[in-house]
Amino acid sequence: MPGSFSVISHLKELRYRVFISGIYILIGFIVALYFFNNIIDALSVPFHSFPEFNKFYVTSIFEGFATKLKLSFIIGAILAFPVIIYQALRFIFPGLIGKEKKLIAICVFVSVLLSAFAFYFGYFVFMPYSIQFLMSKTYLPDNVSIILNYNKNIFYIINFLFYSLIVFQFPIILECLLYLNLVKRKALIKASRYVIVSIFVVSAFVTPPDIISQVGISIPLICLYFLTILVAKIFGFGEDNV
Repeated sequence: MPGSFSVISHLKELRYRVFISGIYILIGFIVALYFFNNIIDALSVPFHSFPEFNKFYVTSIFEGFATKLKLSFIIGAILAFPVIIYQALRFIFPGLIGKEKKLIAICVFVSVLLSAFAFYFGYFVFMPYSIQFLMSKTYLPDNVSIILNYNKNIFYIINFLFYSLIVFQFPIILECLLYLNLVKRKALIKASRYVIVSIFVVSAFVTPPDIISQVGISIPLICLYFLTILVAKIFGFGEDNV
């Protein structure tokens, strides 16, 4: 039956896209394993803003092994992220015409830019301030000694960067919905106050528990939200009369 063949062909296409994404994640995983010590050195840099930081400590014999595998997998997924975005868009837009191919190329390019933007602000701007804030004398009395756990603090950094990378892809998804005319610009403008509140709520969940990190990720997202609407207006996406 035609319907059954259509479903089977879509499932095969999905399997193929997932397989390609998985191959690139595996390649990224191997690369991360090879450069693991360099990655740990880089992830430790934000802690250097805290004068008393010397080294991390482990509390379990399995901690080093588990951290290396888990972190390498996450780094592999981050390295493969542009490919994952490309494969997802190719699955969503089958049988592409020239205009849609150009759209996908632009989306992948913008995805890389947004990922770089999220990494730069997370790593170089917000994380040092966040660590200084959380390790300040306001929360740590003079008679409290500091021992930083290896696993928890490395993933404090990597989780923030990973979540930042994910949420900063939101403008691409929104622009695609506007392009397909599934969402209207006027509706987005009317809902902006609720979106702003939602962004702050989501930021509170995905960032470390300090106001600097939450505001640091919320403000750029709010700006990108309105920039997405502006771009849609320039190119005529999301028109009410379409």
